[in-house]
Amino acid sequence: MIALTIGKLAKAADVKVPTIRFYEQIGLLPEPRRTASDRRVYDDGAAQRLAFIKHARQLGFPIEAIRTLLNLADDPDQACGDANILAEEQLASVESKIAQLQALRSELKRMVEAGCNGLAGECRVIETLSERCASPGPRPLDRP
Repeated sequence: MIALTIGKLAKAADVKVPTIRFYEQIGLLPEPRRTASDRRVYDDGAAQRLAFIKHARQLGFPIEAIRTLLNLADDPDQACGDANILAEEQLASVESKIAQLQALRSELKRMVEAGCNGLAGECRVIETLSERCASPGPRPLDRP
């Protein structure tokens, strides 16, 4: 069994110390045992759990989904239907973000391709951004 201080655990997991404290505070990581001088000491189970949390965060899972996934991991005799549902929901979220980013990329490409080398008053980038303003009436960039 390994015994890591919070600093060594943070370094090993490549997270910040406040992140570990936060995960403890919200119950994703259990409270560690403490030394006689009240220093936190973590075992290999805490390191593995932190790696699980970090990987889930990298995949974009929200905290509550991670809590559910950890509960499933803690009780391996449960059915994994909830894990499948959470993964499907996260995949849908990622695909939606990808679609939004592709639309953003297309618009930015169009702006860059239509750019200008003249004056700001003739700039296609500024003109394109001004076209997106939805409010009626004069816009700050409108010229008489």
